[in-house]
Amino acid sequence: MKLIRYGDAGQEKPGLVDANGTIRDLSAHIGDITGAALDNATLDRLRGLDPASLPAVDDGVRVGPCVGGIGKFLCIGLNYSDHAAETGAAIPEHPILFMKATSAVVGPNDRVMMPRHSQHSDWEIELGVVIGTACKYVSVENALDHVAGYFISNDVSERHFQSKLTGQWTKGKSCDTFGPIGPWLVTADEVPDPQNLDMALDVNGVRRQTGNTSTMIFTVAECISHLSELMTLHPGDVISTGTPPGVGLGIKPEPVFLQEGDVMELTIDGLGQQRQEVGRDPA
Repeated sequence: MKLIRYGDAGQEKPGLVDANGTIRDLSAHIGDITGAALDNATLDRLRGLDPASLPAVDDGVRVGPCVGGIGKFLCIGLNYSDHAAETGAAIPEHPILFMKATSAVVGPNDRVMMPRHSQHSDWEIELGVVIGTACKYVSVENALDHVAGYFISNDVSERHFQSKLTGQWTKGKSCDTFGPIGPWLVTADEVPDPQNLDMALDVNGVRRQTGNTSTMIFTVAECISHLSELMTLHPGDVISTGTPPGVGLGIKPEPVFLQEGDVMELTIDGLGQQRQEVGRDPA
């Protein structure tokens, strides 16, 4: 099942995408696609609906972030060995964790706005995970039982803010609009193996990132298990699981960073496509 949120920013409505790609309104059945609607019973009830019985939504509607009311936006850094190598970093012994502010979250096709005077904004395609049932101290073997679904995440990053300003990576990860997610929340039953998904990102039609989730250092299940050792994971929490090689920072002989007017396009097998134009906050 492909769940979607649509409509004006801050006023998104819940929907699902039928077999023909038409958005169907779910407002009569759930209030929103948040943690409260991601338990197994609710998802099973939604699966039992006949999509043809739901009102169709007009083409061209804005698609919002696929999860609303996000509690925690947790991110795993350097989770692909070849990405760690291109940035000159050592392979981590444990999953690297940083947070992205939930105020960074935008829809999959909304504009990404570089901060004032930014010269080092970068792209990162990632597999996103949303928690459906709470877990703490969960084993690797049982971790995926707590996943409601998967989505595309673009972990947009300002590298100077991230590494040159005193403090944590969060500074370069949390700028407004730096968290496009969606277009769909694809429920876990439709993603039988999250460790075998092809992913790709283009900038201005040039392929920059190509990867597969099979090359993660820490699997989705391992990331969830590790995080649950540190904190309770609640329904509606999201995890961005790391990026494959090809980020602008790693391009040789000189890094390449985003410029105003650039277009990023992202795809992951079965999870849809994102497209963002790049703008800039006024100086």
